[in-house]
Amino acid sequence: MGDFVTRILVVVAAVCLLPAGPAFAAPDDGAEKLFTFKDQRITESSGLAVSPTHDGLYYTHNDSAAAPAFYAVDGEGRTRATFQVRGAQARDWEAMAATKDPVTGRGVLWFADIGDNLDGAWPNVSVYKVIEPQTIADATLPATRYRFRYADGARNAEGLMVHPKTGRLYVVSKEFAGSVYAAPQKLRTDRVNVLRKIASAPLMATDAAYAPDGSSYVVRTYFSATLYRPSGETIGRVTMPELEQAESIAYTADGRSLLAGSEGPRSPVYRVPLPAGSTPTPSPLRAEEEQKKEPSPVARAEESDGGGLTIRDVLIWLAAAAAAIGVITFLARRTR
Repeated sequence: MGDFVTRILVVVAAVCLLPAGPAFAAPDDGAEKLFTFKDQRITESSGLAVSPTHDGLYYTHNDSAAAPAFYAVDGEGRTRATFQVRGAQARDWEAMAATKDPVTGRGVLWFADIGDNLDGAWPNVSVYKVIEPQTIADATLPATRYRFRYADGARNAEGLMVHPKTGRLYVVSKEFAGSVYAAPQKLRTDRVNVLRKIASAPLMATDAAYAPDGSSYVVRTYFSATLYRPSGETIGRVTMPELEQAESIAYTADGRSLLAGSEGPRSPVYRVPLPAGSTPTPSPLRAEEEQKKEPSPVARAEESDGGGLTIRDVLIWLAAAAAAIGVITFLARRTR
């Protein structure tokens, strides 16, 4: 009964800890299956990204126990190319992101080897930077490795996002009290970079992504997705389609929809439209203007005391604990 009780606890806590804000999309509000991965090698699609330079192309990679490799897939779910990553390890690849270099116009792919189920099994975690290939054909690509450690101690994480305007990298931890961590603006390869907490994240976050214009970001969990302004303010929640193991999320190239993926053989990718009013700004220009007016998450973190538990947090946790105890008591009586 232990595994079942654990799942119940997670569900109860998730309900109690849902972030504030309206829930925009109902389960059938326009969500549609975009494609299904047809490649039998894609069994644990854990990261998902839209190509920044090739129209109609998507990237994914497998979870742990896999080689450092990723797949380019078309809109029908067919693998167009397989890329091996030279100079990389794959201890527990959990997420990826895709951006465009503002100087060269080349696509940049980021692969996050940040899974740590023992919350401290690794002295540091890594993110690999790979220049997107101009030709979509099987190849081996070189990677630049950046190592990271958390300023407040090791933890498990499955979310990676990169701001499309500033290029700053963010990691989102997967915990009962998750957090968004910001990397230094300038990454170093000759030493370990420090990740610092700048905002809170939903319970058990499995992925995250920045909107193409930088006007918002999304963090998904097993249950839903939450939209945020760059300042860290909650915009609202978007209901996700039911998936076997909800793992990945990305914005479409136009920023009007979310893409939601799952682990498992022949797993589907869904497109979930973002309802009107679910993003803070409708254009990149207004997004930049808003960011100038609002303090960034980094600035907010520097102004705060590092963020302890508030009274609201304590009350929420007490409510979650009380509900969990009630569920466990009920189950124990039923299984006597």
